[in-house]
Amino acid sequence: MLTMPTTDTIQPPSRLPPRGPGRFARPQLLAVPAPSKGERVRTHDGHELTLRSIEPGDVAALQRAFARLSPEEIRRRFLHAMAEMPPSMAQRLTRIDPELETALVLMDETQRPAEMRGVGRIFVDVAANSAEFSVLVEHDWTRKGLGALLMQRLVDDCRRRGLSEVWGYVLYENRPMLELCRELGFTRRMMSEEPGTAQLSLLL
Repeated sequence: MLTMPTTDTIQPPSRLPPRGPGRFARPQLLAVPAPSKGERVRTHDGHELTLRSIEPGDVAALQRAFARLSPEEIRRRFLHAMAEMPPSMAQRLTRIDPELETALVLMDETQRPAEMRGVGRIFVDVAANSAEFSVLVEHDWTRKGLGALLMQRLVDDCRRRGLSEVWGYVLYENRPMLELCRELGFTRRMMSEEPGTAQLSLLL
């Protein structure tokens, strides 16, 4: 559950409407004022990160974050093997079109330079009035509620945009993401044309 400080100066993060007793039981994050831009979040074990939109200057941090992923984590996120993230790809992923994309990052500013610990994205399909999501949290920062926080904010953004659905492809073996999406009310459809892959969707 998201737990909040009692002071009146702290505004709680928005929540997904409850659709089941177990929904959003895992995250334990505190929101505290950010000194400049973004929103600072604190995990239940005391780590602080800044949640903000991705920026063009994040290319190097994104490439370093990719380099810390295991081959298995890369395959789970990108659905195929990649040895490295080319600069052209990193530049594309940090220079988004806000009309069609949202990209949120969790930055660890206790490190110099700051390190990217998590990324959440949506890509809007205007014709279908829906968006495809992707969420990735660095291995050592999983099980802290960060994936749930990113997913919550992406769903909130889809609702703000007036979209009717958010969906994404997830490998069967990616049990943490499957479980998270189940808690958030997503439905699962097996992809016969893509063995080992499920399409998860949430009607908004």
